[in-house]
Amino acid sequence: MAVTKEEVEAARHDPKQANILYHDWEATTYDEKWSISFDDRCTVYAKERFTSIAGEDGWPYETALEIGSGTGFFLLNLMRAGVATSGIVTDISPGMVEVATRNAKELGFDVTGRVADAETIPVEDSSVDLVVGHAVLHHIPDVDQAFAEVLRVLKPGGRFVFAGEPTKYGDVIARKLSQLTWWATTNATRLPVLADWRRPQQELDASSEAAALEAVVDLHTFDPHSLAVRAVRAGAQDVSVKTEEFTAAWFGWPVRTFECAVPSGKLGWNWAMFAYKGWLALSAVDKHVFSQVIPKELFYNLLITGTKPL
Repeated sequence: MAVTKEEVEAARHDPKQANILYHDWEATTYDEKWSISFDDRCTVYAKERFTSIAGEDGWPYETALEIGSGTGFFLLNLMRAGVATSGIVTDISPGMVEVATRNAKELGFDVTGRVADAETIPVEDSSVDLVVGHAVLHHIPDVDQAFAEVLRVLKPGGRFVFAGEPTKYGDVIARKLSQLTWWATTNATRLPVLADWRRPQQELDASSEAAALEAVVDLHTFDPHSLAVRAVRAGAQDVSVKTEEFTAAWFGWPVRTFECAVPSGKLGWNWAMFAYKGWLALSAVDKHVFSQVIPKELFYNLLITGTKPL
């Protein structure tokens, strides 16, 4: 979808419209851009994120709702893992809902899709057993209202799990590393000897426009303790927060940025395995070593869970 500079400029004053523009624009290429798939690799990742904060009690949840579903990465992979038997995917972007429901259909899952604002979820009170989201809270203008809506639609005793949210300090480091990687790569590929590694200028310009929109839709970073307090204030109980990815984020964000800065398909399978195994190795180091000595506020990813009182 072509997005004009005028539309981007107008969206700077309307974060919800910015989210629609950006995610509609990204919908058809989002899975490729972020290496999203519905196989063991991503299913294990989604399941581990879920169990690390919420455990396996209550499986399978009968009905799960995902807010800000994107293409369905989190919920559909959780369903593959046996976390839920049926689901509802919601997103403010019609393009994302279309892709997510198509992915669900191809997987043979009982999933419906709804274009929806997370601050006004079009679901009846006390009607779902589980609410999930991945990298969504930081896009929502009124996070407190979103928590209130999540607790409204959950059945008594139902659980919510959100993962992939950026922390305040972790995000600063990740962005700086990404900006440096983009600058270094795009300038290095101007050299004649590296000309084959330079993406066409039209694609680079489109990426820059997408980055301009991304800067508008990324509204928040979070302090772990403060986010937990907000969930409790909305009425949640048994709230738990944890963080992950320290050196793994320092590695992963430059790698992802480099992949976006060079021609599609240039890097190949060996690179993909290097990136994936490198991230796994550093994630293990973060978990078993740095989590014991580094304040959790400095890790990149935040996960939060809680339940609705009985």
